[in-house]
Amino acid sequence: MDFIIHCLDHADALQRRLDSYDAHRAYLAAAAVRCVMCGPLMSDDGARMIGSLFLVRAQDKQQVIDFNRGDPFHHAGVWREVHIHPFLLRVDNRDPA
Repeated sequence: MDFIIHCLDHADALQRRLDSYDAHRAYLAAAAVRCVMCGPLMSDDGARMIGSLFLVRAQDKQQVIDFNRGDPFHHAGVWREVHIHPFLLRVDNRDPA
């Protein structure tokens, strides 16, 4: 089943985000939850990271909650708000390459 994880950062989280980035990437690569695609949410002017968005594939929502709580960004206190929702993919226009 697919899920969206939508996270918004604390206003002062940028340095914690940057400091935790390598651990975050390593965590995503090794996790049992498959990250289909993910990346930072950006401010309207595109100048700064303000959150994270993940499209993940997992067995159930609890597995996604546990995955999110294990993320180094979570442990570093980067996110002030996290929402997790089941997601039904209807259209995927990404290039297969």
